[in-house]
Amino acid sequence: MTDQTGLRIDSGQHPEASFGELVRDATESVSTLVRAELELAKLEISTSLKRAGLGGAMFAAAGAVLLLSLPFLFVAVAEGLVAAGLWRWLSYLVVFVFFVLVAGALVLLGLRNLRKIKKPERTISTVKETAHALRRGTG
Repeated sequence: MTDQTGLRIDSGQHPEASFGELVRDATESVSTLVRAELELAKLEISTSLKRAGLGGAMFAAAGAVLLLSLPFLFVAVAEGLVAAGLWRWLSYLVVFVFFVLVAGALVLLGLRNLRKIKKPERTISTVKETAHALRRGTG
């Protein structure tokens, strides 16, 4: 007799079954149970991964939309400076200079981080020790 998933259902009643047959049946039942649990886990994990992928895609799309909307923000800032009384060309120049200053600050931060890079002293040391030990062992 089988259930909806095609797995064999056994009533478990074998009054004439030998001990070996009972052990075999128990082993088969455990094996079937483990396979069914693994199949269920695969199904649940694949569903979760699909949802996670879709959620990640939505976050990426939101980030892209936000990035594409930034120019409008800075046009609005420049137009706000025009409304505050600055000449239009000067307003846009102020926004441009702001971008140049931000880019310059990022360059300085990047240079400072690059200067902090050090060579991997411990790795170099252990590689040299290993090479020396191998030469000593084979020589």
